[in-house]
This record gives sequence, C-alpha cells and structure tokens, in this order.
Amino acid sequence: MRWSPDHYLKYADHRLRPALDLLARIPLDQAEQVVDLGCGPGTMVEALLQAFPTAELTGIDNSEEMLARAQENFANQATWQNADVALWTPKTPPDLIFSNAALHWLDDHEALFSRLFGFVTSGGVLAVQMPNQFDQPSHVAMREVAGVGPWAEALKPFLRPAAVAKPEDYYAWLKPQAKSIDLWKTEYVHELKGDDPALDWISSTALNPLLEALGENHREDFRTALAQKLKKAYPKHQNGTTLFPFKRLFMVAVKA
Repeated sequence: MRWSPDHYLKYADHRLRPALDLLARIPLDQAEQVVDLGCGPGTMVEALLQAFPTAELTGIDNSEEMLARAQENFANQATWQNADVALWTPKTPPDLIFSNAALHWLDDHEALFSRLFGFVTSGGVLAVQMPNQFDQPSHVAMREVAGVGPWAEALKPFLRPAAVAKPEDYYAWLKPQAKSIDLWKTEYVHELKGDDPALDWISSTALNPLLEALGENHREDFRTALAQKLKKAYPKHQNGTTLFPFKRLFMVAVKA
C-alpha cells in the first residue's frame, strides 16, 4: 500500500498535537534507546530528541514513501528501518517505544501489545496513541458507501472490524508486566478548510486502502458518493470552516 507524505502532512499541525500530548505524559527523565514505531515521515523526531537528547533514536515504518521523506528531512538524527511493525523485534531493548497513530492498523492487539511491552527495559515505557473513530460518522459513512454499488465486492476484504479495543482490555493485557498504566481518551475538534475537508482528511489515512483497491473507473464515483454523506455529517459553518471531531485513545505503561 502506497502512502503520500505530502497529503498526510497537509494536516501536520492537527496530527502533531496528539503525539505531543502523548509525549508530555511519559514519566521518563532520560532514555538511551528510543523507538518511534510507525514513524511515518519523521514528524516526531525533533520532539523526541528534545525530550531525550542523549537517546539513540530508531524510526520504524513499512512505507518506503514515508521513510524516504523521513530520511530526506532527518537523515542524521535517527536510524531509519523499513519493517513490518507486527513482526519487528529490537536488537537492543528500548527504554521507550513510542507509537503515534500506527498500531490501529494491526490486528490481535492482545498479542501485539503484550509482545511490544515485553521488549521494553525495566522502568521503561510503552507509549501509544491510536485513532478511535470506528463508530464516528466519517468511518460509518465510509463503510456504508463501500458496502453498496459496483465496488462492494472488491472492497469487502478491506472493511476491517474495529481494531481498537476498550481501555479496560489494554489495562488487562499490559498489567501483568506493568508498574503503572495511564489510560485516557481525548476528542479533538479540528477546524478544517476546503470544499470537502473531511473527505480530504480520511483520504490520506483510513480511506487510503480502499481508494487504492478501486480501479480508475470507480474511484471518483466512490469519492463523490462518500463526499455527499460526509458533507451532511460535517456541515460547513457560515464562515466556511468545517468542524471535524476526532477521538483518540492514549496509554502510557511503565514496565515493572
């Protein structure tokens, strides 16, 4: 699956804020080995190195396009590695595994989170933020449109069940290895501009796999049908802006 760094970074300020909120809650004074898991275009490199200036930072992602942008902008500030996050194993136990808006793409979170937390050093931290939008209008509309029309059969394999579990599930999975666990939810309300801002936002993330699966003949028809639903769900205000609520789940677990 191809990702567009330029499209993703169009909303860089909005996407950066949750990552900074996550970083602010990490109870570490120092960390020597830091992993940015699902690092994308390297958005958090400077903030992580500012928080942990002596750290050896490794960025992990499975998108060649995103890693190319990260290397272009931050070549000497981190080590960049193309790897499947679900299969990745660190060479050195990290003091911090930081993952912003990445792990919701993967299944079997019980096994995944237990495995990742197991890599962390004693006293180290697993810090994770994930979008939690499955039941929100943008994602409901996306599934509704995908389920009807000439593209329905082709898109069926890409309609995943909700990957993000309940907070109490993550607590239960992490607690056997944890000294402490901090869990919280936040709903951001983004002020977006443009003709179809909700569609544009999800096109660079959740909608991307579906758009890639569609042939050229159906892609624009699909986007048009989805845009109509999203405009009703997220109407423009009189000043021309669109408010786009976005829910996210956070966790900071300290290893025993």
